[in-house]
Amino acid sequence: MIKALLILFGAALLVLLIIVVEGRRELHFFRMRRYQLSVPKFKKLNSPKKVVLLADLHNKVYGEKNEELLEAVRKENPDLILIAGDMFVGKERMHYENAVEFIVQLPKVAPVYYSLGNHEQRLKVYPEKYGDSVFQGYKETLEKAGVCFLENEGTTCMLDELCVRISGLELPMSTYEKFKKHTVTPQDVRQCLGKADKGEYQILLAHNPAFFPAYKEWGADLTVSGHLHGGIIRIPGLGGVITPQFVLFPKYSGEMTVEGNQAIAVSRGLGTHTINLRFLNYAEVVVIDLIPY
Repeated sequence: MIKALLILFGAALLVLLIIVVEGRRELHFFRMRRYQLSVPKFKKLNSPKKVVLLADLHNKVYGEKNEELLEAVRKENPDLILIAGDMFVGKERMHYENAVEFIVQLPKVAPVYYSLGNHEQRLKVYPEKYGDSVFQGYKETLEKAGVCFLENEGTTCMLDELCVRISGLELPMSTYEKFKKHTVTPQDVRQCLGKADKGEYQILLAHNPAFFPAYKEWGADLTVSGHLHGGIIRIPGLGGVITPQFVLFPKYSGEMTVEGNQAIAVSRGLGTHTINLRFLNYAEVVVIDLIPY
């Protein structure tokens, strides 16, 4: 009995060691994750279009001043770049220089649309804690470079004959609280963004993918999200293990899911914070090809 317990304990330690060593190794690399999407609304596209999704950089740097990451985006020659939030770590005495140095280069590649994650949003919502002008300074710097911020608002652009509405959703900070189950309804989304025009192709930047059913019912054709860091540890066939709200095995954690003519693409993120670990879960740049129907 004691021998069996010792063997079991040793095996558990070995598995833990493998997870830690591999998890630390994976922090130094990112991959290109590619998806394709073709829906009836794409009949108005004359040729394929490419969307790059970035999320959860958390001040991570790949190469000097993120040149490796920037070059990877450049090589894709995208038509749109979507940022789904958390590009720095929002904390007291925080800094965002690494994020800024990277993001200000992106408008030279393609139009950039940026929606806030919980880390940007907390700076905006709690200026008394983080500084009255910290968020505003960050935003103004990026806007001067050509980045379009979408804070519970939307804007339109044309891809060939397809009218695309890009909206950035900013839910209350309470929806990010840990150890609580939160509910978001289509009416909550409508209160933030108004009614979705079904004649347009609706792209929704929504940092937290947990509420995709509400986003879908609101009218989002393509939702892009991040926040969950791929579930930190991924198990083949099961997906991500845990969310920042400590929910086990979230339905949408680091993949593209297509439901009818609507889809959600969830980035596994580019950086980490607090739990600096990934396992079978490389950081990633997401590339979505929109294929004429």
